[in-house]
Amino acid sequence: MLNFNVPPVKNSAGEPVWKVLIYDRFGQDIISPLLSVKELRDMGITLHLLLHSDRDAIPDVPAVYFVMPTEENIDRMCQDLRNQLYESYYLNFISAISRSKLEDIANAAIGANAVTQVAKVFDQYLNFITLEDDMFVLCNQNKELVSYRAINRPDITDTEMETIMDTIVDSLFCFFVTLGAIPIIRCSRGTAAEMVAVKLDKKLRENLRDARNSLFTGDALGAGQFSFQRPLLVLVDRNIDLATPLHHTWTYQALVHDVLDFHLNRVNLEESTGTESSPAGARPKKKNKKSYDLTSSDKFWQKHKGSPFPEVAESVQEELESYRAQEDEVKRLKSIMGIEGEDEGAISMLSDNTAKLTSAVSSLPELLEKKRLIDLHTNVATAVLEHIKSRKLDVYFEYEEKIMSKSTLDKSLLDMISDPDAGTPEDKMRLFLIYYISSAQAPSEIDLEQYKKALTDAGCNLAPLSYIKQWNLFSRVMNTGSQFVMEGVKNLVLKQQNLPVTRILDNLMEMKSNPETDDYRYFDPKMLRGSKHVLYGCSELFNATQFIKQLSQLGQK
Repeated sequence: MLNFNVPPVKNSAGEPVWKVLIYDRFGQDIISPLLSVKELRDMGITLHLLLHSDRDAIPDVPAVYFVMPTEENIDRMCQDLRNQLYESYYLNFISAISRSKLEDIANAAIGANAVTQVAKVFDQYLNFITLEDDMFVLCNQNKELVSYRAINRPDITDTEMETIMDTIVDSLFCFFVTLGAIPIIRCSRGTAAEMVAVKLDKKLRENLRDARNSLFTGDALGAGQFSFQRPLLVLVDRNIDLATPLHHTWTYQALVHDVLDFHLNRVNLEESTGTESSPAGARPKKKNKKSYDLTSSDKFWQKHKGSPFPEVAESVQEELESYRAQEDEVKRLKSIMGIEGEDEGAISMLSDNTAKLTSAVSSLPELLEKKRLIDLHTNVATAVLEHIKSRKLDVYFEYEEKIMSKSTLDKSLLDMISDPDAGTPEDKMRLFLIYYISSAQAPSEIDLEQYKKALTDAGCNLAPLSYIKQWNLFSRVMNTGSQFVMEGVKNLVLKQQNLPVTRILDNLMEMKSNPETDDYRYFDPKMLRGSKHVLYGCSELFNATQFIKQLSQLGQK
């Protein structure tokens, strides 16, 4: 797309064609986890600007647009044509544009005498955000529109539910167009997941039926990036496992997501500006804000994002020591090279060391990059450690693991909630909700009152609990695939493969018979073949704080 929708020529010595990139917030969110500013510049993007910002005319430069086909965006693009802002226009829509909106653009182009300047119009089918090679989310802008809260509101109308499902289906459709493959779809019955499955199945069938315009034939199919012919899409409702998103974590990436401001692969930190106190009456110093990108090109992150936190702290220390040793070697060689005088020893040392210094100097850029990553992870890990220490997150993690795996507890839950030194009110609420969800039967009213009093005394907002109570009751009454929520959560031990989603995936991929998944609907007549490669996606990636907030809104009468 950034190369005007033609494949870039490898090893072409010429400069790229310079151009501007115009995106809306949706386009910005899709591009920012994938390409750095430097990578954009290497592709000839001199400027990247938001569609709705004030932009000056640059009449001798082509513009690549990457936006959603909304009314408001189309109006602004038509205005750009009328104002003759750029030399030529390459219009790329994140999601398919409707015929009527396409006609609006055509009319504006005719009116502005700019028909020849609209070089290309493309539907890109890219309405999802790729965070990692095998992880995507549906959206970031307006994510509250497809959130857990939106789908589970008691007063939701059928029309609103349809709109949410259509939004989710559009993104999943784009995902499979990009993958170049038609999935086999499995889902549980009687849930929002089933509604999505039915709609997605229909949309894919309609596209296949229209042979002339199908997105899954010919070239597109050859572009499928994976060796398996048919991916298996398993659609799961969040309600099958509410304990895991509330659980305190212990691995590096999960902790960063839980306790820091981390989204779309960027972490924002507030740096404390030293301990020197301000003079009395002076305004307190402003904290510096720093942001870091944690990407696939960061070798340390790739290696350690799934490691337990103590290992990460140790590895940062090791990296630092190895860096210092390399730096000292460069300094040592430099001082030798500065030797004066003509004595024999110095000259022979000089010739030995010239080669060493040359290699040391050529490794300087690598050394500087290493230093940058060490500083980055020292800062991020230190910020995480402050949260662990001040909130006793290690204690919470261990205690919740015991609750979820039905092990013996070494301390009463009431003591944990009442301990003023352990955790924030939200930490205590998360812990209690996990206990409530994981219990084989709900605590008695007398016990519950006692817990509620302790939670209130600890400063907790009880709204999330009132939602989980209704949810729990409803699950028991309905008993559709949800008795699994009550019983299934029992085996949640430290072993990762015992998380409900992982177990469901395992049953369906291995075609095992299991009460959890035997009732899942099947949407494709063909058998699953080929190697296994799991891609995870979710409609919204929230951390526990954001989830508690939604539960709290659902629990407010």
